[in-house]
Amino acid sequence: MRVLVTGGAGFIGSHIVRRLMEHGHDVAVLDNLSRGREENLPRGVRFYRADVTSWEIGEIFAKEEPECVVHQAAQIDVRRSVADPAMDARVNIIGSINLLEHCRKTGVRKVVYASSAAVYGDPQILPVPEEHPILATSGYGVSKHTVEHYLEVYRKLYGLDYTVLRYANVYGPRQDPLGEGGVVAIFSHRIARRLAVTIFGDGEQTRDYVFAGDVAEANALALTKAGGEVLNISTGVEVSVNQLLRALEELSGRKAEVRHAPERPGEIRRSALDNSRARRSLGWAPKVPLSEGLEQVLAYEMSRL
Repeated sequence: MRVLVTGGAGFIGSHIVRRLMEHGHDVAVLDNLSRGREENLPRGVRFYRADVTSWEIGEIFAKEEPECVVHQAAQIDVRRSVADPAMDARVNIIGSINLLEHCRKTGVRKVVYASSAAVYGDPQILPVPEEHPILATSGYGVSKHTVEHYLEVYRKLYGLDYTVLRYANVYGPRQDPLGEGGVVAIFSHRIARRLAVTIFGDGEQTRDYVFAGDVAEANALALTKAGGEVLNISTGVEVSVNQLLRALEELSGRKAEVRHAPERPGEIRRSALDNSRARRSLGWAPKVPLSEGLEQVLAYEMSRL
């Protein structure tokens, strides 16, 4: 199958590209390299440096004639979405509409869309099911959910199929430990370099950590399954920041210097997503245990010293 992956040079996108190639798909990548790196891509992938907000991507669609699009490109910085919601909307909403228009015009069969646990806001139920009220507390969460509505509109109007994958906290090798890097990448990066780590608040806030390779497999399965569905991609397990740090210390054999800082305003206290629908609709389940995933991230960070 011919597949175009937007944001394919990024952390999650590059894992997806590799998994799709393992499944035998013909893969091309569109990425503006604002966060991604071309060296993340395996050999044999056709790469186009372009932005999803540009109408120039029409030339790429015309050349590639993709059957499916895996849409990972996004503005992912929650704090930036609060500080500059117009920029967030331009990339995540307008850019996605631009993409959908080119999908419609060139006969793309299906879009697999990366959404986020951010659409749920503060959970009322744990683990969070897909039917949970949409209570986004940031522009990022709002923009991610808005595109879900557009996907349904394009399905009804033009027959463009879709599957929405709402990711929990994705971690794995190649995640950027700087900027908006996840806590696993940040802690692993600093422990590998014997630098102090910062814990905000008491460290008992929880997240659902799902390995990037498992997320990639969910995307590969969604190319042909779960049409018109919204699915959580997660482990369903809460892990606190303190538990995470202890696991990394044990795996690395290094005791981290910990600095404490005030809890960040607006931070969600607890989070985990119910993945039972993805298990039923995709035949998917997370396979990489946290200890194994953390070991891979530490090994990656050690290799970069």
